Amino acid sequence: MKRLFIIAGELSGDTHGAGLMRELVAQEPEIKFLGLGGPQMKAQAGGGIEDWVENAAVVGLVEPLKRYGFFKERFEACLEAIREEKPDAVILVDYPGFNLRLAKAIRQQRSETKIIYYISPQVWAWKKGRIRTMAQVLDLMICIFPFEKPLYEKSGLKTQFAGHPMVDRVQSLRRPWPREKGLVGWFPGSREDEVRRLFPVMMKAAEIIKQAVPGVRFAVSAANEVLAGQMRELADQHQCPQAKRWIETGTVYDLMQRCEVGTVASGTATLEAACFGMPYALVYRIAWPTYVIGKLVVRIKHLGIVNILAGKEVVPEFIQHDCTPEMLATQMLRWLQDDASREQLQKELAETVAMLGEGGAYRRAAEEVLKEL
Repeated sequence: MKRLFIIAGELSGDTHGAGLMRELVAQEPEIKFLGLGGPQMKAQAGGGIEDWVENAAVVGLVEPLKRYGFFKERFEACLEAIREEKPDAVILVDYPGFNLRLAKAIRQQRSETKIIYYISPQVWAWKKGRIRTMAQVLDLMICIFPFEKPLYEKSGLKTQFAGHPMVDRVQSLRRPWPREKGLVGWFPGSREDEVRRLFPVMMKAAEIIKQAVPGVRFAVSAANEVLAGQMRELADQHQCPQAKRWIETGTVYDLMQRCEVGTVASGTATLEAACFGMPYALVYRIAWPTYVIGKLVVRIKHLGIVNILAGKEVVPEFIQHDCTPEMLATQMLRWLQDDASREQLQKELAETVAMLGEGGAYRRAAEEVLKEL
């Protein structure tokens, strides 16, 4: 029986981790999973996976420091479990702040356990020099964007492009629905700090939009009931009680197919929106110290993965001081009132998404893991 220790620290990583686990079991049923993840991974493992994503999902450089004690305790617990269990491989799913440090610590223990990274951390965006370090501690990188493979292979790190899981997910979730005229979707993220910073901006933008387009309607995607409750509290705090009627929980993919236009927090959801063909703007707001430090280290022109793939700005990005109700409302109104500009964006989104290839990403990733073992 193969024993795999797998770690994911965010909701998106939980989805990818569970998909990989499902395909691993399909190809080799006698596998035992241990580690940290979310509800999907825990359900797939049937025990052995601790659900920690609600506590582990933080963003930025400053925010994790506030919870240093929590992360240090989990880090040490993982190292101890790997020492005791001696798994055949440790599979690290995205979440680079924690997982890259853990990979290095495992190697320092002189462990013979294989270390496989799935869903490449975006070091090509902020610290390309770290790729050399990763080549020294990892046995295999499985990436989901085609441009990542040559970057890692230059360092000597064995790398495979498995394709992007989003392609499979969109195929299974696509509905034959027409977009609802005048429906604006707000997608403020899957973390509490994201929602706290972005949802008030969206509510104020909605007020501006409604003045220009009286019949407009709004819907807000909440990743779970905890975030939905936080949104209701923010609606009361900002004296916008009607916003509580916009909130939908667990309907993100349906909403992306229903909305005429939308606004999406930077992250995995922006690629999901692109795959579903929803015209959208990207928004991003973090603590100012984190933003200032980030500006010093990030080495890419665009933040959104769709724009990085396309090599140009396909999706407008409203980042930090540009993320204002006025600027956001202006962009939404342009698309609501100009069919040609909205349709041109949809065309460019389709062309960019096509670069991700065909389906079968989790299956190919599982094949690569088993080959490495």
